[in-house]
Amino acid sequence: MKRTVTAVLALLGAALLTLAAVGGEATPPAAQEPPQPTVEESTLTRVGQQAPDFTVATLDGGSFSLSGQRGKVVLVNWFATWCPPCIAEMPHLQKEVWEKFRGPGFAMVSIARAETLQVVQPFVAQRALTWTFALDPAREAYARYATAFIPRNQVISRTGEILFQSEGFEEEDFAEMIEVIAGELGQD
Repeated sequence: MKRTVTAVLALLGAALLTLAAVGGEATPPAAQEPPQPTVEESTLTRVGQQAPDFTVATLDGGSFSLSGQRGKVVLVNWFATWCPPCIAEMPHLQKEVWEKFRGPGFAMVSIARAETLQVVQPFVAQRALTWTFALDPAREAYARYATAFIPRNQVISRTGEILFQSEGFEEEDFAEMIEVIAGELGQD
């Protein structure tokens, strides 16, 4: 028994010396994960700048190009089917945005980040969502706007300028987004 206790104490002593040698950390600094970026650090676009162009495949087999929407006010929504705030936002997008503003001067697209047609199509059908949905399986379009965090929304002017952007689904931000769209469409 004494030998076992002595052996355990020796091991503990060696472990403490190792920790002291690497600055008191359990793993060397190079092996640690980098800290997650903040929302601000992960956001690559700013209100007032020209929106980066992209083209994505739509669920109906066509494509949606941001530059092809010039002359319209555009809402770009980035989401994923597994994201709880994205799911919570969808009925509001349907009722409070799409059904209110759809028409020749307004375009809206929700882009599934890193997902497949086989996952997104049933998601849209089950929720009876009626605006354009598209896929960004390699996150190439998303990477022009951000590095992390969804849902995200950008309202783009008729001339391609970002008028509004938000991350997450908060009632206050959503209400502001609706005001921006209405104002730009002359419906305020």
